[in-house]
Amino acid sequence: MLIFDSGVGGLTVFREVAAARPDARYIYIADDAGFPYGNQPEDKLIARIVNVIGDAIAEHRPDLVVIACNTASVIALAELRKCYTVPFVGTVPAIKPACAQSQSKRIAVLGTQATVSREYTRALIREFAASCDVVLVGSPRLATIAELELSGLPVADADIAAEIAPCFVETDNRRTDTVVLACTHYPLLTARFRALAPWPVAWIDPAPAIARRVNDLLHEWKTAALEAPPLIVFTSGRSPPAPLAAALRGLGFS
Repeated sequence: MLIFDSGVGGLTVFREVAAARPDARYIYIADDAGFPYGNQPEDKLIARIVNVIGDAIAEHRPDLVVIACNTASVIALAELRKCYTVPFVGTVPAIKPACAQSQSKRIAVLGTQATVSREYTRALIREFAASCDVVLVGSPRLATIAELELSGLPVADADIAAEIAPCFVETDNRRTDTVVLACTHYPLLTARFRALAPWPVAWIDPAPAIARRVNDLLHEWKTAALEAPPLIVFTSGRSPPAPLAAALRGLGFS
């Protein structure tokens, strides 16, 4: 199985998918040479994603590809499905479950600027959030902050607080009570978010739902547990810094 992200944020998805299907062999592609995706021109970004994933499919011949990146999914998933016959599982903002569980019916969608600005995201709001007030928050920095944190370079509380502040809206005696994490990097920062939030909210991580979808698709696929550890490939060719290497070893990567 191939898991793809612009960086290490997709490790939050890998962790859940691997727990659901420990019998699979995993190749994780981190397109750090193209990171960050959020502010790039759409046509160039689609071409890059299609080419990088195409090369990985040709080399590793996966049975399934998980696009563990909201930005890549909302802009390139349709093109990927046109170009390649392997099944794809994408990552899209979890607006439907967020609205279903919200008590105040006021939610925020926290993602990259590319994700929250796309018509795909607005269509999800029209379809599933008719009963909710939704604020879209495009963060230009949080994905990079998450990469820095996992690499052992902590970011100041004030910088993170400024990025999440627009999620918190209080009008007409109603507060935001649910925040959709519409970037797979953001769950890496959930503990910081909880500590810095002006009031408690539910933070919706898409990874468990993706793992359930993968398991459903592979329901009939049976194989013995494999001894080979998961493999991670950085498109930049770099070696990960020591804190990230330690985190990778904790997830089973060699």
